Amino acid sequence: MTHRLTPKDILALGFMTFALFVGAGNIIFPPMVGIQSGEHVWMAALGFLITAVGLPVITVIALARVGGGIDALSSPIGKAAGLLLATVCYLAVGPLFATPRTATVSFEVGIAPLTGDGPLPLFIYSLVYFILVMGISLYPGKLLDTVGNILAPLKIVALGVLGVAAMLWPAGDFAPATDVYQHAAFSNGFVQGYLTMDTLGALVFGIVIVNAARSRGVSDARLLTRYTVLAGLIAGVGLTLVYLSLFKLGSHSASIVDQNANGAMILHNYVQHTFGGMGSFFLAALIFVACMVTAVGLTCACAEFFQQYLPLSYRALVFILGLFSMLVSNLGLSHLIQISIPVLTAIYPPCIVLVVLSFTLSWWNKSSRIIAPTMLISLIFGIIDAIKTTGFKDVLPAWIQHLPLAEQGLAWLPPSLAILVVVAIVDRVMGRQHVTAHQ
Repeated sequence: MTHRLTPKDILALGFMTFALFVGAGNIIFPPMVGIQSGEHVWMAALGFLITAVGLPVITVIALARVGGGIDALSSPIGKAAGLLLATVCYLAVGPLFATPRTATVSFEVGIAPLTGDGPLPLFIYSLVYFILVMGISLYPGKLLDTVGNILAPLKIVALGVLGVAAMLWPAGDFAPATDVYQHAAFSNGFVQGYLTMDTLGALVFGIVIVNAARSRGVSDARLLTRYTVLAGLIAGVGLTLVYLSLFKLGSHSASIVDQNANGAMILHNYVQHTFGGMGSFFLAALIFVACMVTAVGLTCACAEFFQQYLPLSYRALVFILGLFSMLVSNLGLSHLIQISIPVLTAIYPPCIVLVVLSFTLSWWNKSSRIIAPTMLISLIFGIIDAIKTTGFKDVLPAWIQHLPLAEQGLAWLPPSLAILVVVAIVDRVMGRQHVTAHQ
Protein backbone atom coordinates (compact mmCIF):
# COMPACT_ATOMS: atom_id res chain seq x y z
CA MET A 1 0.00 0.00 0.00
CA THR A 2 1.28 3.47 -0.92
CA HIS A 3 1.53 5.84 2.01
CA ARG A 4 0.51 9.44 1.44
CA LEU A 5 1.37 12.54 3.44
CA THR A 6 -1.43 14.33 5.27
CA PRO A 7 -1.90 18.06 4.50
CA LYS A 8 -0.33 18.74 7.93
CA ASP A 9 2.75 16.68 6.99
CA ILE A 10 3.05 18.43 3.60
CA LEU A 11 2.95 21.80 5.40
CA ALA A 12 5.56 20.56 7.91
CA LEU A 13 7.76 19.41 5.00
CA GLY A 14 7.40 22.86 3.39
CA PHE A 15 8.20 24.59 6.69
CA MET A 16 11.22 22.33 7.14
CA THR A 17 12.48 23.16 3.62
CA PHE A 18 11.98 26.88 4.28
CA ALA A 19 13.76 26.62 7.63
CA LEU A 20 16.70 24.75 6.08
CA PHE A 21 17.19 27.61 3.59
CA VAL A 22 16.87 30.57 5.94
CA GLY A 23 20.24 30.79 7.63
CA ALA A 24 21.68 33.93 9.13
CA GLY A 25 23.04 35.12 5.78
CA ASN A 26 19.52 35.24 4.34
CA ILE A 27 18.36 37.40 7.26
CA ILE A 28 21.28 39.86 7.36
CA PHE A 29 21.79 40.27 3.59
CA PRO A 30 18.52 41.83 2.26
CA PRO A 31 18.56 44.80 4.70
CA MET A 32 21.92 45.82 3.19
CA VAL A 33 20.45 45.80 -0.34
CA GLY A 34 17.41 47.70 1.03
CA ILE A 35 19.38 50.52 2.67
CA GLN A 36 21.82 50.93 -0.25
CA SER A 37 19.24 50.82 -3.07
CA GLY A 38 17.09 53.58 -1.51
CA GLU A 39 14.29 54.67 -3.85
CA HIS A 40 15.21 51.84 -6.30
CA VAL A 41 14.64 49.15 -3.64
CA TRP A 42 11.89 47.25 -5.46
CA MET A 43 13.83 47.04 -8.74
CA ALA A 44 16.83 45.68 -6.80
CA ALA A 45 14.48 43.33 -4.92
CA LEU A 46 13.16 41.90 -8.20
CA GLY A 47 16.68 40.98 -9.34
CA PHE A 48 17.51 39.56 -5.92
CA LEU A 49 14.37 37.38 -5.80
CA ILE A 50 15.11 35.79 -9.20
CA THR A 51 18.45 34.41 -7.97
CA ALA A 52 17.82 34.05 -4.22
CA VAL A 53 14.37 32.41 -4.51
CA GLY A 54 13.84 31.35 -8.13
CA LEU A 55 17.09 29.40 -8.58
CA PRO A 56 16.94 27.47 -5.27
CA VAL A 57 13.28 26.47 -5.87
CA ILE A 58 14.11 25.35 -9.44
CA THR A 59 17.02 23.33 -7.99
CA VAL A 60 14.73 21.57 -5.48
CA ILE A 61 12.33 20.73 -8.35
CA ALA A 62 15.20 19.47 -10.55
CA LEU A 63 16.39 17.20 -7.73
CA ALA A 64 12.86 15.95 -7.06
CA ARG A 65 12.58 14.85 -10.70
CA VAL A 66 15.70 12.64 -10.38
CA GLY A 67 14.98 11.33 -6.89
CA GLY A 68 16.74 13.82 -4.65
CA GLY A 69 20.54 13.61 -5.01
CA ILE A 70 23.16 15.72 -6.80
CA ASP A 71 24.89 12.48 -7.89
CA ALA A 72 21.76 11.47 -9.85
CA LEU A 73 21.40 14.99 -11.29
CA SER A 74 25.02 14.98 -12.52
CA SER A 75 24.81 11.57 -14.31
CA PRO A 76 25.11 13.19 -17.82
CA ILE A 77 28.69 14.31 -17.07
CA GLY A 78 29.85 10.82 -16.08
CA LYS A 79 30.25 9.09 -12.75
CA ALA A 80 33.74 10.35 -11.82
CA ALA A 81 33.10 14.02 -12.72
CA GLY A 82 29.67 13.88 -11.04
CA LEU A 83 31.14 12.43 -7.84
CA LEU A 84 33.88 15.08 -7.81
CA LEU A 85 31.32 17.89 -8.27
CA ALA A 86 29.08 16.44 -5.56
CA THR A 87 32.00 16.05 -3.12
CA VAL A 88 33.16 19.65 -3.66
CA CYS A 89 29.57 20.95 -3.20
CA TYR A 90 29.00 18.94 -0.02
CA LEU A 91 32.34 19.99 1.48
CA ALA A 92 31.83 23.66 0.55
CA VAL A 93 28.31 24.03 1.93
CA GLY A 94 29.11 21.57 4.70
CA PRO A 95 32.09 21.35 7.08
CA LEU A 96 34.48 23.71 5.23
CA PHE A 97 32.38 26.88 5.04
CA ALA A 98 28.61 27.04 5.50
CA THR A 99 28.17 24.87 8.62
CA PRO A 100 30.95 26.60 10.61
CA ARG A 101 29.65 29.97 9.39
CA THR A 102 26.25 29.31 11.01
CA ALA A 103 28.02 29.15 14.38
CA THR A 104 30.21 32.25 13.84
CA VAL A 105 27.32 34.40 12.55
CA SER A 106 24.97 33.44 15.39
CA PHE A 107 27.83 34.10 17.86
CA GLU A 108 28.71 37.52 16.42
CA VAL A 109 25.09 38.71 16.19
CA GLY A 110 23.73 37.27 19.44
CA ILE A 111 26.53 36.53 21.90
CA ALA A 112 29.54 38.73 21.08
CA PRO A 113 27.71 41.99 22.03
CA LEU A 114 27.31 40.51 25.55
CA THR A 115 30.63 38.63 26.02
CA GLY A 116 33.05 40.43 23.73
CA ASP A 117 34.55 39.05 20.54
CA GLY A 118 37.36 36.97 22.10
CA PRO A 119 38.51 33.44 21.15
CA LEU A 120 37.41 31.85 24.48
CA PRO A 121 33.70 32.91 24.33
CA LEU A 122 33.62 31.77 20.66
CA PHE A 123 35.16 28.39 21.58
CA ILE A 124 32.70 27.77 24.45
CA TYR A 125 29.74 28.88 22.32
CA SER A 126 30.78 26.75 19.30
CA LEU A 127 31.26 23.69 21.56
CA VAL A 128 27.73 23.97 23.02
CA TYR A 129 26.27 24.86 19.60
CA PHE A 130 27.73 21.84 17.80
CA ILE A 131 26.83 19.42 20.62
CA LEU A 132 23.20 20.49 20.01
CA VAL A 133 23.61 20.23 16.23
CA MET A 134 25.09 16.72 16.50
CA GLY A 135 22.39 15.63 18.96
CA ILE A 136 19.56 16.59 16.57
CA SER A 137 21.44 15.32 13.46
CA LEU A 138 21.82 11.80 14.92
CA TYR A 139 18.12 11.21 14.29
CA PRO A 140 17.49 12.17 10.63
CA GLY A 141 14.24 10.15 10.59
CA LYS A 142 12.87 12.56 13.21
CA LEU A 143 13.81 15.71 11.24
CA LEU A 144 10.21 16.28 10.19
CA ASP A 145 9.24 16.24 13.90
CA THR A 146 12.19 18.24 15.34
CA VAL A 147 12.64 20.75 12.50
CA GLY A 148 9.32 20.66 10.62
CA ASN A 149 7.05 20.73 13.68
CA ILE A 150 9.10 22.53 16.38
CA LEU A 151 12.14 24.58 15.23
CA ALA A 152 10.74 25.75 11.87
CA PRO A 153 7.46 27.15 13.33
CA LEU A 154 9.52 28.95 16.03
CA LYS A 155 11.68 30.48 13.32
CA ILE A 156 8.64 31.41 11.19
CA VAL A 157 6.88 33.11 14.15
CA ALA A 158 10.04 35.13 14.97
CA LEU A 159 10.53 36.14 11.31
CA GLY A 160 6.81 36.96 11.12
CA VAL A 161 7.09 39.34 14.11
CA LEU A 162 10.12 41.02 12.51
CA GLY A 163 8.37 41.24 9.12
CA VAL A 164 5.15 42.71 10.51
CA ALA A 165 7.16 45.24 12.56
CA ALA A 166 9.09 46.28 9.44
CA MET A 167 5.82 46.85 7.57
CA LEU A 168 3.95 48.66 10.38
CA TRP A 169 6.75 50.62 12.07
CA PRO A 170 9.39 51.73 9.57
CA ALA A 171 12.27 53.47 11.34
CA GLY A 172 12.43 56.41 8.94
CA ASP A 173 12.51 57.24 5.24
CA PHE A 174 14.61 56.26 2.20
CA ALA A 175 18.16 57.52 1.83
CA PRO A 176 19.24 58.31 -1.76
CA ALA A 177 20.49 55.15 -3.50
CA THR A 178 24.26 54.57 -3.62
CA ASP A 179 26.00 55.01 -7.00
CA VAL A 180 25.88 51.35 -8.06
CA TYR A 181 22.13 51.16 -7.39
CA GLN A 182 21.46 54.50 -9.11
CA HIS A 183 22.74 53.07 -12.40
CA ALA A 184 21.96 49.33 -12.26
CA ALA A 185 19.56 48.44 -9.44
CA PHE A 186 18.20 45.29 -11.09
CA SER A 187 21.54 43.70 -12.10
CA ASN A 188 23.10 44.51 -8.72
CA GLY A 189 20.17 42.94 -6.89
CA PHE A 190 20.44 39.95 -9.24
CA VAL A 191 24.11 39.40 -8.44
CA GLN A 192 23.65 39.97 -4.70
CA GLY A 193 20.95 37.28 -4.63
CA TYR A 194 23.17 34.94 -6.64
CA LEU A 195 25.89 35.38 -4.01
CA THR A 196 23.62 34.13 -1.20
CA MET A 197 24.68 30.66 -2.50
CA ASP A 198 21.26 29.14 -1.75
CA THR A 199 21.38 27.16 -5.00
CA LEU A 200 24.35 25.19 -3.65
CA GLY A 201 22.41 24.69 -0.43
CA ALA A 202 19.44 23.40 -2.44
CA LEU A 203 21.68 20.86 -4.22
CA VAL A 204 22.65 19.51 -0.79
CA PHE A 205 19.21 19.75 0.88
CA GLY A 206 17.33 17.96 -1.92
CA ILE A 207 18.13 14.52 -0.53
CA VAL A 208 17.21 15.62 3.04
CA ILE A 209 13.73 16.70 1.88
CA VAL A 210 13.14 13.47 -0.07
CA ASN A 211 14.35 11.34 2.87
CA ALA A 212 12.09 13.25 5.29
CA ALA A 213 9.09 12.29 3.11
CA ARG A 214 10.39 8.68 2.91
CA SER A 215 10.57 8.60 6.73
CA ARG A 216 6.76 8.89 6.70
CA GLY A 217 6.49 5.73 4.59
CA VAL A 218 6.14 7.37 1.16
CA SER A 219 7.86 5.14 -1.41
CA ASP A 220 6.08 5.97 -4.68
CA ALA A 221 8.51 7.97 -6.89
CA ARG A 222 5.79 10.21 -8.34
CA LEU A 223 4.43 11.06 -4.90
CA LEU A 224 7.96 11.81 -3.61
CA THR A 225 8.48 14.17 -6.56
CA ARG A 226 5.12 15.87 -5.97
CA TYR A 227 5.73 16.35 -2.23
CA THR A 228 9.26 17.67 -2.78
CA VAL A 229 8.03 20.16 -5.41
CA LEU A 230 5.25 21.31 -3.04
CA ALA A 231 7.80 21.71 -0.21
CA GLY A 232 10.03 23.76 -2.54
CA LEU A 233 7.13 26.02 -3.54
CA ILE A 234 6.04 26.55 0.10
CA ALA A 235 9.66 27.43 0.96
CA GLY A 236 9.80 29.80 -2.05
CA VAL A 237 6.69 31.70 -0.90
CA GLY A 238 8.12 31.93 2.65
CA LEU A 239 11.51 33.18 1.40
CA THR A 240 9.84 35.81 -0.79
CA LEU A 241 7.77 37.18 2.12
CA VAL A 242 10.84 37.27 4.41
CA TYR A 243 13.00 39.02 1.82
CA LEU A 244 10.34 41.63 0.94
CA SER A 245 9.84 42.57 4.61
CA LEU A 246 13.64 42.75 5.16
CA PHE A 247 14.09 44.96 2.07
CA LYS A 248 11.50 47.33 3.53
CA LEU A 249 13.17 47.20 6.95
CA GLY A 250 16.54 48.10 5.43
CA SER A 251 15.27 50.76 3.04
CA HIS A 252 13.68 52.75 5.90
CA SER A 253 16.62 52.45 8.33
CA ALA A 254 18.96 55.14 6.99
CA SER A 255 18.08 57.51 9.85
CA ILE A 256 19.19 55.03 12.57
CA VAL A 257 22.30 53.44 11.00
CA ASP A 258 25.05 54.32 8.51
CA GLN A 259 24.23 53.42 4.88
CA ASN A 260 27.40 51.32 4.61
CA ALA A 261 26.63 49.25 7.75
CA ASN A 262 26.45 45.48 7.43
CA GLY A 263 23.17 43.59 7.72
CA ALA A 264 23.73 42.50 11.31
CA MET A 265 24.24 46.12 12.39
CA ILE A 266 21.12 47.31 10.48
CA LEU A 267 18.98 44.59 12.10
CA HIS A 268 20.47 45.20 15.54
CA ASN A 269 19.79 48.94 15.35
CA TYR A 270 16.27 48.48 13.97
CA VAL A 271 15.33 45.93 16.65
CA GLN A 272 16.77 48.16 19.42
CA HIS A 273 14.91 51.17 17.98
CA THR A 274 11.57 49.32 17.69
CA PHE A 275 11.58 46.83 20.58
CA GLY A 276 14.05 48.43 23.04
CA GLY A 277 16.33 46.30 25.26
CA MET A 278 14.30 43.12 24.70
CA GLY A 279 14.99 43.55 21.00
CA SER A 280 18.59 42.37 21.28
CA PHE A 281 17.51 39.20 23.07
CA PHE A 282 14.80 38.58 20.44
CA LEU A 283 17.28 39.04 17.57
CA ALA A 284 19.85 36.73 19.23
CA ALA A 285 17.20 34.00 19.67
CA LEU A 286 15.99 34.38 16.06
CA ILE A 287 19.50 34.15 14.56
CA PHE A 288 20.36 31.20 16.85
CA VAL A 289 17.32 29.15 15.73
CA ALA A 290 17.86 30.16 12.08
CA CYS A 291 21.49 29.04 12.13
CA MET A 292 20.83 25.88 14.15
CA VAL A 293 18.24 24.56 11.65
CA THR A 294 20.54 25.21 8.69
CA ALA A 295 23.50 23.54 10.45
CA VAL A 296 21.40 20.44 11.25
CA GLY A 297 20.22 20.18 7.63
CA LEU A 298 23.76 20.49 6.28
CA THR A 299 25.20 17.98 8.77
CA CYS A 300 22.48 15.39 7.99
CA ALA A 301 22.91 15.86 4.24
CA CYS A 302 26.72 15.57 4.36
CA ALA A 303 26.66 12.50 6.62
CA GLU A 304 24.09 10.76 4.38
CA PHE A 305 26.16 11.55 1.27
CA PHE A 306 29.60 10.50 2.58
CA GLN A 307 28.15 7.36 4.21
CA GLN A 308 27.68 5.97 0.67
CA TYR A 309 31.38 6.28 -0.20
CA LEU A 310 33.30 5.92 3.10
CA PRO A 311 33.59 2.89 5.41
CA LEU A 312 32.04 4.89 8.27
CA SER A 313 28.59 4.77 9.86
CA TYR A 314 26.14 7.69 9.71
CA ARG A 315 26.58 8.31 13.46
CA ALA A 316 30.39 8.39 13.20
CA LEU A 317 30.18 10.85 10.29
CA VAL A 318 27.84 13.15 12.25
CA PHE A 319 30.42 13.35 15.06
CA ILE A 320 33.37 13.85 12.64
CA LEU A 321 31.52 16.56 10.65
CA GLY A 322 30.30 18.28 13.83
CA LEU A 323 33.74 18.37 15.48
CA PHE A 324 35.49 19.47 12.28
CA SER A 325 32.91 22.25 11.73
CA MET A 326 33.42 23.36 15.35
CA LEU A 327 37.20 23.65 14.85
CA VAL A 328 36.78 25.59 11.56
CA SER A 329 34.22 27.95 13.15
CA ASN A 330 36.92 29.12 15.58
CA LEU A 331 38.74 30.81 12.70
CA GLY A 332 36.12 33.59 13.06
CA LEU A 333 33.61 34.95 10.57
CA SER A 334 35.82 37.32 8.53
CA HIS A 335 38.47 34.64 7.90
CA LEU A 336 35.83 32.10 6.92
CA ILE A 337 34.15 34.43 4.43
CA GLN A 338 37.55 35.44 3.00
CA ILE A 339 38.45 31.79 2.29
CA SER A 340 35.00 30.73 1.08
CA ILE A 341 34.23 33.45 -1.50
CA PRO A 342 36.73 32.32 -4.20
CA VAL A 343 35.80 28.63 -3.83
CA LEU A 344 32.05 29.32 -3.99
CA THR A 345 32.48 31.78 -6.88
CA ALA A 346 34.24 29.05 -8.90
CA ILE A 347 31.81 26.18 -8.28
CA TYR A 348 28.54 28.11 -8.46
CA PRO A 349 28.42 28.62 -12.30
CA PRO A 350 28.72 24.89 -13.25
CA CYS A 351 26.08 24.05 -10.63
CA ILE A 352 23.66 26.61 -12.13
CA VAL A 353 24.35 25.22 -15.63
CA LEU A 354 23.73 21.65 -14.41
CA VAL A 355 20.41 22.57 -12.75
CA VAL A 356 19.05 24.63 -15.66
CA LEU A 357 20.07 22.11 -18.35
CA SER A 358 18.61 19.18 -16.36
CA PHE A 359 15.19 20.40 -17.54
CA THR A 360 16.25 20.08 -21.21
CA LEU A 361 17.49 16.46 -21.30
CA SER A 362 14.72 15.30 -23.65
CA TRP A 363 15.72 17.94 -26.24
CA TRP A 364 19.06 16.36 -27.11
CA ASN A 365 20.22 13.23 -28.93
CA LYS A 366 22.97 12.79 -26.33
CA SER A 367 22.72 14.95 -23.19
CA SER A 368 26.37 14.47 -22.10
CA ARG A 369 27.43 16.11 -25.40
CA ILE A 370 25.58 19.26 -24.26
CA ILE A 371 25.98 19.41 -20.48
CA ALA A 372 29.66 18.45 -20.01
CA PRO A 373 31.22 21.11 -22.36
CA THR A 374 28.88 23.86 -21.10
CA MET A 375 29.69 23.06 -17.46
CA LEU A 376 33.43 22.93 -18.25
CA ILE A 377 33.40 26.41 -19.85
CA SER A 378 31.31 27.83 -16.95
CA LEU A 379 33.81 26.31 -14.48
CA ILE A 380 36.84 27.79 -16.30
CA PHE A 381 35.29 31.27 -16.30
CA GLY A 382 34.03 30.74 -12.76
CA ILE A 383 37.66 30.06 -11.71
CA ILE A 384 38.71 33.31 -13.45
CA ASP A 385 35.97 35.18 -11.50
CA ALA A 386 37.23 33.43 -8.34
CA ILE A 387 40.85 34.55 -8.91
CA LYS A 388 39.54 38.14 -9.22
CA THR A 389 38.29 37.92 -5.61
CA THR A 390 41.78 37.00 -4.28
CA GLY A 391 45.18 38.69 -3.94
CA PHE A 392 46.29 36.98 -7.18
CA LYS A 393 44.02 39.07 -9.41
CA ASP A 394 47.03 40.98 -10.83
CA VAL A 395 48.32 37.84 -12.57
CA LEU A 396 45.26 37.87 -14.88
CA PRO A 397 45.68 39.66 -18.25
CA ALA A 398 43.99 43.07 -18.50
CA TRP A 399 41.42 41.95 -21.12
CA ILE A 400 39.88 39.58 -18.55
CA GLN A 401 38.58 42.64 -16.66
CA HIS A 402 36.70 43.78 -19.77
CA LEU A 403 34.79 40.60 -20.56
CA PRO A 404 31.02 41.09 -21.00
CA LEU A 405 29.25 41.11 -17.58
CA ALA A 406 32.65 40.95 -15.79
CA GLU A 407 31.77 43.92 -13.58
CA GLN A 408 28.60 42.13 -12.44
CA GLY A 409 30.55 38.97 -11.53
CA LEU A 410 28.81 37.04 -14.32
CA ALA A 411 31.66 36.78 -16.85
CA TRP A 412 30.95 33.05 -17.13
CA LEU A 413 27.46 33.54 -18.60
CA PRO A 414 28.15 34.76 -22.22
CA PRO A 415 30.82 32.08 -23.03
CA SER A 416 28.62 29.37 -21.47
CA LEU A 417 25.67 30.44 -23.66
CA ALA A 418 27.96 30.57 -26.73
CA ILE A 419 29.30 27.02 -26.18
CA LEU A 420 25.73 25.82 -25.51
CA VAL A 421 24.67 27.09 -28.98
CA VAL A 422 27.72 25.42 -30.61
CA VAL A 423 27.25 22.01 -28.93
CA ALA A 424 23.48 22.13 -29.60
CA ILE A 425 24.23 22.50 -33.34
CA VAL A 426 26.83 19.69 -33.17
CA ASP A 427 24.30 17.47 -31.36
CA ARG A 428 21.68 18.10 -34.06
CA VAL A 429 24.15 17.41 -36.92
CA MET A 430 25.64 14.27 -35.32
CA GLY A 431 22.16 13.02 -34.44
CA ARG A 432 21.08 13.44 -38.06
CA GLN A 433 24.24 11.70 -39.37
CA HIS A 434 23.56 8.83 -36.97
CA VAL A 435 20.00 8.49 -38.31
CA THR A 436 21.20 8.64 -41.98
CA ALA A 437 23.89 6.01 -41.35
CA HIS A 438 21.21 3.60 -40.10
CA GLN A 439 18.86 4.08 -43.07
